[in-house]
Amino acid sequence: MIRVVLPYHLRNLARVEGEVLLDIAEPVNIAAVLDALEARLPMLYGTHRDHGTRQRRPFIRYFACLEDLSLEPTDMRLPDAVMAGTEPFLVVGAMAGG
Repeated sequence: MIRVVLPYHLRNLARVEGEVLLDIAEPVNIAAVLDALEARLPMLYGTHRDHGTRQRRPFIRYFACLEDLSLEPTDMRLPDAVMAGTEPFLVVGAMAGG
């Protein structure tokens, strides 16, 4: 099981508390996690990826095992700790302003 942690505003929109658990078949990569997340919680479709291009929205970041995966290719295999369920895959709303 893959553990996904969402920011508050996406948890609120999806009406979930805590982590979202996803059962994903191999290969387990960023795209597979995001596809499974949107399939399980369709109200999140388009909130963290663009509808047409499927590219990450500017103020959303992805992290796993203390690494920023936001700029990595979405077909990149996730770390073993994430696939084993010992570490979560985090979707984080970035901050901006001055």
